[in-house]
Order: sequence, then structure tokens, then C-alpha cells
Amino acid sequence: MHSTIVLLPGDGIGPEVTSAAEQVLRAVADRFGHTLTISSHPVGGAALRAGEPPLPNATRQACLAADAVLLGAVGDPAFDTGSSVRRPETALLQLRQTLGVFANLRPARVWPGLEDGGAFKPERVSGADLLIVRELTGGIYYGEPRGMADDGQSAFNTMRYSRPEIERIAEVAFKAAAGRRGLVTSVDKANVLETSRLWREVVTDVGARYPDVQLKHQYVDSCALLLATSPLDFDVVLSGNLFGDILSDEAGAVVGSLGLLPSASVGGS
Repeated sequence: MHSTIVLLPGDGIGPEVTSAAEQVLRAVADRFGHTLTISSHPVGGAALRAGEPPLPNATRQACLAADAVLLGAVGDPAFDTGSSVRRPETALLQLRQTLGVFANLRPARVWPGLEDGGAFKPERVSGADLLIVRELTGGIYYGEPRGMADDGQSAFNTMRYSRPEIERIAEVAFKAAAGRRGLVTSVDKANVLETSRLWREVVTDVGARYPDVQLKHQYVDSCALLLATSPLDFDVVLSGNLFGDILSDEAGAVVGSLGLLPSASVGGS
């Protein structure tokens, strides 16, 4: 098998991580008779420092032509002020839209022998094994209008979701749960947000197609508490973009470190 892989080392620890990952990829390819074409391209702060936008066109085109993209990390304090289009993180939002990857999958598992690797009591997290399914290309990160007032004294963002967007991410979560322990915990804030009320309605409709999967609805603040105090109660956690961004990082505390959490962003094919 031949695969074309684009490396996006990015910023901070990214180059170190992707360098090690490339060595692993090549070792696996040699062991199983695969061939790889691997190329590296700038993204985020590294691109900005080279005088390019956060996601240079050459990087975008290389990603579109690749079988897979391996991203290190994006973020640089030197670019934390000013226009949002000149921030490293903008590259991630643009790349997700370009590639059509609407689902982020982040498994969080506490492996035997690593129960004491974090701040939680080992008996509290031992055996934890959950999957966070986060909608990736909708919600408040992409909603329009957005902006800053001319006087700099106020700012605004728009949270928006459509039924098709919610349906397709819910399908991902229920299919995953069907192959795991059969529980989906859908996270929202339906007591105060209209988008969350639609979210809950659509997820319930999708759940009816999966009679062997149990569905629980949970407010995001309650979920944040229970994820820390009772992580073994979760199987698949389904969430929108903003809530999922926060909860998936909290899951890093359950296993001991964000560095122990793999993550994949995927589309419909």
C-alpha cells in the first residue's frame, strides 16, 4: 500500500512530536511492506513567521492532495493580539473546512499502570475508557456575523447549528457507541440556548434509529463536574464545537496529560 502523508509540525512542541511520529510511521511501513510519501509544510505561527498567512495556499493544496494529514500543534503567543485572521489558530478552522472534516474523535483511556499519572485518585479513574465526539465545523467558532465594535468596547459572535449538521455528527456518535458499551451522553445547554434545544431534539430523533444504544442528555456544566468525579460513567460523549473543545481537554486531566490523548478529525468518507 502506498500513502501520501502531509506533516504539519506547526508550533511549540509540534515539530518534536511530528518528527518522532514520522519515525514511527516509517518503521511501521518498513515492517509491513508499505511505501510512504511524506512531505512537511508550514502552518500556524511557523507560517506567519515566514511571512505567510496561517494556512498558506501551498500547504492547503498539499493537504487536499494527501491521504492523511498529521498535525503537531498550533499556537504562538507572539500572535495573540490583533486580527483573528492573523492568528495561528485560524489555520485549524480553515483546514477543517477545506478538508470537510466535521467530526473530531478523541479517546480518553486510563491504561493499567498509569492510574496515578494525574491529579485524581487512582481508584477514581482506574478503568476509565471514553470517547469524545465533537462537532468540528459549525457552532460559535464559524457562525456569522462576528466581530469587534469599531470603538473596541464590545464584541460579538454567533452560535448557529442546522439540523443536517447535528444529524451527521450524532450518527458518528451512535455508530461508535454501538461498537462500544452502548451509551451516548449528549451534552448541551438546552435550558438557556435555542441551538441546544435544537441539538437535543435532533439527537433524540437520531437516537431512535439505534434502539440498542442508550441516550442520556446532560447539561455541559453538569457533564464537566461528572467527567472529573465519575469518569467511568461515560462511554461516548457527543458535543458541539465549543463544549466539546473544553470537555476534550478536561479529559486530559482524567488520563493524566493532554499528551496522552490521541485525536483524529474525520469527514464522511
